Amino acid sequence: MTRLGVNIDHIATIREVRKVDFPDPVQAAVFVELAGAYGITVHLRQDRRHIKERDVELLRRTIKSHLNVELSLNREILDFILKVKPDACCLVPERVEEVTTEGGLNIIKFMGPVKGIIKELKKAGILVTVFIEPDEELINRAPECGADAIEINTAKYSEAKSAQDIEKELTRIKNAAKLAHSLGFDVHAGHGLNYSNVQPVAKITNIVELNIGHSIISRAVFVGLEQAVREMMELIK
Repeated sequence: MTRLGVNIDHIATIREVRKVDFPDPVQAAVFVELAGAYGITVHLRQDRRHIKERDVELLRRTIKSHLNVELSLNREILDFILKVKPDACCLVPERVEEVTTEGGLNIIKFMGPVKGIIKELKKAGILVTVFIEPDEELINRAPECGADAIEINTAKYSEAKSAQDIEKELTRIKNAAKLAHSLGFDVHAGHGLNYSNVQPVAKITNIVELNIGHSIISRAVFVGLEQAVREMMELIK
């Protein structure tokens, strides 16, 4: 079965709206685990708009499942992550002005720093994923950077409106997953996936993990977090 990593950033987003102590993303992680998800994903951004260092430290100490931290190539954040040592990290591009991650990391353009950061993370015993577009050239170059896995950006698929465009983007994801798997990578996918569009991606043979956040947290407003996670897990079986 495809693994589910639940991104709980937006629990912290709600907290930060009022600058208070709740809702606590660490408490949210407990409900995610009770629902049976494979792991917890958080993004420690440079502007700390939602997840804080405190959250990552407490998650590392308290959760029993897989902890995955998304981060940019920022040196300060990297040094913090090397001390906390989550189970895995996913390198993503980041602009302070963006609402959410806008695209995949250009590992060709930033190959030098990406290679260096991955080497440091792996030396600390942390598994490393790179978040990239479903692009053949990028995937063929990915082995050079030394990552353990790639996460395919599914944003264009998720945003496609017509049946033709949806099928086109789904085919790109399928081809990218097949190529990445043939190169020895674990293949993950995520961004914009929801209860309506997740199944075709979950059915792709070579994809072993999906990371989903916004749609699950949104659903949780109405049915509770544990139930929202269970519903997503049923869909991706």
